[in-house]
Amino acid sequence: MMQGFTLWLTGLSGAGKTTIAVELERHLLARGLRIERLDGDTVRQGLTRDLGFSKEDRDKNIERVTFVAKLLSRNGIGVIAAFISPYREARQRARQETTHFIEVFVDAPLEVCAARDVKGLYARAFAGELQNFTGVNDPYETPENPELTLHTERESVEESVAAVIAYLEGRGLIPHAELAALEAE
Repeated sequence: MMQGFTLWLTGLSGAGKTTIAVELERHLLARGLRIERLDGDTVRQGLTRDLGFSKEDRDKNIERVTFVAKLLSRNGIGVIAAFISPYREARQRARQETTHFIEVFVDAPLEVCAARDVKGLYARAFAGELQNFTGVNDPYETPENPELTLHTERESVEESVAAVIAYLEGRGLIPHAELAALEAE
């Protein structure tokens, strides 16, 4: 039996949050679990397209996402939320308002994130062409006590996903793989 939860992946742009979230969602859906993925890029196309990147707008963005995660998680759905969410205070509010909140710090050094950047945003931020870019000219407040830290500069996507699944199983939030296979039969 699965419980609702909010798995909050936070880290710099390019750290691997979306990549891990997509693969994790695929694995959990394949087990027949009720999962919803909320991702920064896709949420900004709909729910928060009216917001910019000031601190106030970033806080409002996370406030809206937290509300959606609260509704889903309290109704037995596992939420995978992948957002830079640079401010500890906003993440703390999400922790307080959602069910079974799990903060996952997707940790990659700034230079690794910049090297992975296919959109060229880091180069523009370093050149001063892009303001309010987290980690360059806007702060990122590293989680102080995340439940889980993934080191994507040295772990494969599969290793990171396996660590998250093991954590969820260990906390009893999702059934162990063997149990999930039996329940599906």
